[in-house]
Amino acid sequence: MTAVAPRELRIEVGALLPGEGPLSVSADVFLPERPCSPPAALFCLPGGALARGYYDLRAEGDFSFAAHLSARGFIVVSLDPLGVGGSSRPRDGFALTPEVLVRAQALAIDAIRADLRAGRLGAPAMPALVTIGVGHSMGAMLTVMHQAQHGGHVGLALFGFGTQGLAAALSEEERGFAGDPASARANLVRLARRRGADPYPPIGSSAQSRELFAGESADRRGVEALQRARERLLLTAGLFSMIPGSCAPECARIAAPLLLAVGDRDIAGPPHAIPASFPASADVTLRVLPATGHCHFLFASRRLLFERTASWCEALLRGD
Repeated sequence: MTAVAPRELRIEVGALLPGEGPLSVSADVFLPERPCSPPAALFCLPGGALARGYYDLRAEGDFSFAAHLSARGFIVVSLDPLGVGGSSRPRDGFALTPEVLVRAQALAIDAIRADLRAGRLGAPAMPALVTIGVGHSMGAMLTVMHQAQHGGHVGLALFGFGTQGLAAALSEEERGFAGDPASARANLVRLARRRGADPYPPIGSSAQSRELFAGESADRRGVEALQRARERLLLTAGLFSMIPGSCAPECARIAAPLLLAVGDRDIAGPPHAIPASFPASADVTLRVLPATGHCHFLFASRRLLFERTASWCEALLRGD
């Protein structure tokens, strides 16, 4: 299954950082042949060191999330955060805190949502359009923060995400901010600068990085396709996502229905502990994917995930 060619957008989000001038966010919009009713758009954010192409992996073997979900009638919108892919890359990448990324994300989502409702993106007007937030790993963190701060989505689908962080990758000082989100935010840029001079470091190939992105049971065709979606890491936001409990306050405020999907070989922590991070939501679905590492779309379980996401979204729209 292959997604229809997307419409590429570049959304101006203004001068969000001193001295950088106007910034913009790049997005792909996949329009279905027959939209579902009511019409719904999935706004999808990639994980750290990945670009928006993660949601449309082109390889024999059906790896494209966008293809599967658009075939079920959903509009799929994949976005590059600032500093990633086709979006603006500020000179001072250390200034790309999660708060700045979320502000840009909110402006881009609002603009695309308004264009879809008004019929300005090559499809009929959809005044009743609803939206669902989708995110993988760091992209899931940004999706949660966006929803907590700006709202707008009727539900969230979060892949490979929990509040446990990745303490093993932190320094002793960084680990000292675990469970203290206010102090972690106050010290974040300083901590990121201590890691090195490059705010956009490459992720080198190593046994650890290969396991992080794939794992031994990943489909090699998907792994090869993933190389086209690989990106440099946003160091400041990536560090924040690795500090345990960094976005716990936002998670605790999410009242919308949730679909949580994690692999049984994931890095998000014990799967059945993850729902406890969302006490305000009365509708939490957990799906543990068998024989699956962190980048879920590379594994045989991707078909289960695509189908489960589509059926969960359809039930959400019906009000089930």
